[in-house]
Parts: sequence; C-alpha cells; structure tokens
Amino acid sequence: MCNFDGRKNLTVAVLGGGAVGKAVAADCVLGGNKVRICDLEPFASETLANVDKTGITLIGKEKNKYGFKRTGTAHFDLITSDVAECVKGAKLIIVAVPSIGQEPFFEKLVSVLEDGMIIHIIPDNYGSLRLRKKMRELGCNKQVIIGGWSSASYGARVVTEGGVMTSEVFLVYRAITLRGAALPTKDQEIFLESTKYLGCFDSITQGDGPTSGNTVLDIGFSNVNPVLHCPGTILGVGVMENWGRIFGGNDKYSYSIYSHAYCPSIAEVQYAFYLEELELAKAIGVSLQQYPKKNFLSRTSILGPEYMGGDCIVPFGEQYETAYGTGPFSIHHRYITEDVPVGCHIYHELGKKFGVDTKVIDSIITLALVMTGRDFYKEGLTLEDLGIGHLDKEQLLAYLNEGVYTEG
Repeated sequence: MCNFDGRKNLTVAVLGGGAVGKAVAADCVLGGNKVRICDLEPFASETLANVDKTGITLIGKEKNKYGFKRTGTAHFDLITSDVAECVKGAKLIIVAVPSIGQEPFFEKLVSVLEDGMIIHIIPDNYGSLRLRKKMRELGCNKQVIIGGWSSASYGARVVTEGGVMTSEVFLVYRAITLRGAALPTKDQEIFLESTKYLGCFDSITQGDGPTSGNTVLDIGFSNVNPVLHCPGTILGVGVMENWGRIFGGNDKYSYSIYSHAYCPSIAEVQYAFYLEELELAKAIGVSLQQYPKKNFLSRTSILGPEYMGGDCIVPFGEQYETAYGTGPFSIHHRYITEDVPVGCHIYHELGKKFGVDTKVIDSIITLALVMTGRDFYKEGLTLEDLGIGHLDKEQLLAYLNEGVYTEG
C-alpha cells in the first residue's frame, strides 16, 4: 500500500516539457501537489523558456462525461534541465515524453533512482520495458515501482501565436478512465493506488477510475493511437493535403482526422487493425481494452469511451466540433513518425515472433514508408530494444507478471 498518509501535497517530479508534460505538471499543481518540471537541452531552453515568470496556464474545452473542470495558472517549485536535481527526494515521478524522447531521459534517470520511488510513464509506449532494460544494463538494483498508461489524461496542445510558444496549454478533453499496469504486475496494487495522490489523475479517480491492465504489453495494445492515427492519417491524406487548398475554407489548421477524414471505409480498416491486435494478445496470453465494433463506426471512434464512456457515438453524418483544429497537418506528423515505428512496428515484430498474420498493420507501415520516404521497417522499435526478443512465451509472461527475467 502507498504510505503517503492521505496527503496530496506530495512532491512530484515531471520529466518532459512538451504538451503532455506541461499539462500533467500544471494539473498536478492545481490539484495540490508540489511540482518540479524538467526538460533536457537543447529543448529546455525553448520549451521551458519564461515558465519561471509565467507559469503554465491550462485552458480549454475539457470535454468529459462528468463535467470535471479545472483551469488556471500553475507555478512550479523547480524548473530545470537536470534530471538528478528534479527527482532528488521525490517519491512520485512522471515521465511524459514521446517514445523517441524516452531513452535520453532514462539514461539520466536510472543513475539517480532512489528506493521507494513510483514511476508513471504517460503514455507508456513500451517505456516501462525500456526503463527496466536500462536498469539491468546499468546495474541498478534500486527497489522502485515502474508502470505505464495507455494514454495521457487529456488531449493537450501547446498554444502558439505567430509561431511563438505561449504559456497556455489547451485541453480538448479530460479522460474519465485510463488503463494502466506495472512491470511486473505484482506491483500493480501500489502503482494504481498512487494515482490518488497525483493531481493529474483527478478526472480519472473522480470519474470511472483507473482500469487494471493485464501486463504492460496489454497497455501497449490498449494505446488507441496506432489503430486510430495511422489508418486515419494515411487513408485520409487526400483530405488533409487538400484542406485549405480546394476545400475546408482557407485555414488548413482547422483540419482534424476525426472531424474530416474518418468515414465508414476507414473505420473498417481501423477495426481490422484492432482485430489483429486481439489475435496478437491472445497468442501471447495477455489482454487489451475491449471495444464493440459500434465504437469504431463513429467520428469519436474508440477515443470517445476514454472521456465520455462507451455510449459515446458521433455518427459520420454529423459534425464533431470538439476535434476541430487538432490535425495532423502533414504526413510527417507524430501520428505517423511515432505511431508507425513504435506502435505498428512492435505489432509487426510480435506477429513474426508468435506466428500471427498482421497484413493490415503491415500495409499501414508500408504505405507510411512510401509517403514519408522513411523505412520504418528498419528504423522501427524492436523487441530487442525492449529486452524481450529472446524470451519465449513462458519466459515473457514470467517477466511481465513476476519480474523473473531470463538472460539471453
């Protein structure tokens, strides 16, 4: 059990200065935590510039089923580019960076871990596996709890004006439930309970609560980004690249794949992609978030249940104004450059290892390769990167559940 005596004014260290990192850090402050925020150079000089003066202000629609609202300006106890300075003495650590940015943070974090720390990776994107691997590589035996989440608590966007970053972060929605798991799952109870002490989880703990995932692989499968973003962006590329040119008015930045690209045919591809995920999870012996097909046949797709519950359906014949302006605006957006080489490519690798056909997922990777000119089959995240490439099914499950690792 968490030994925090019911206190909410705990020190939280947030690693990451992007939209999610800033939103999480500010929300924790507004929820009663004492927060330190860190980003690494060369990014920190831009992402955290002037934050000591301005703080971070949360604004936005904050759409959610239960009407949870919390906006305002948050100021931090520490703003730094030094990971060691940020995490020293903190029991709760949040890593909120894109998958591509995890490794540099983990490299610095492992050497300064302290016994009793609880690390939340938001979203996980297999980061929990990578962090445990880094601990083994660097000979770190600190007794820490590590886990991750299928998504962030919000759809967050840093507000810019004329290409200049402001101190505002716009929240499109707030999640009412998220799926999380610890690595190993024997640490699950403490990991999930610790959300009660993090302000950034208040819309969840006061909503439907966190959902306990079946291992961190379950959390990877339950990340909605690859199944939604990749088919939506690639198959809707004609709409995206013509938006603001020949239709959609003159503002290309009003575009959204949810509002303007999603349609019955793309939904069928997304559902077929999801069915391949189900087969992968079954072959490995883990689970993932379950969705009926009706949720895919909606402009909100399977994102809707995260913030409005399973009955959230916006028919394709209706407008979905909530998502206006959320993009993407280029094929070189993170919806492709992160979700394909991380999410899609790990599915591809697991399919090869466990004998599951992933032809729909593979087709998405191939089309992304052609459209971007980047060979995601070569540069994608591998099972070796996660430290599980050599494990058979029994060994993998022992590691995921009990923390028993078989060296290769």
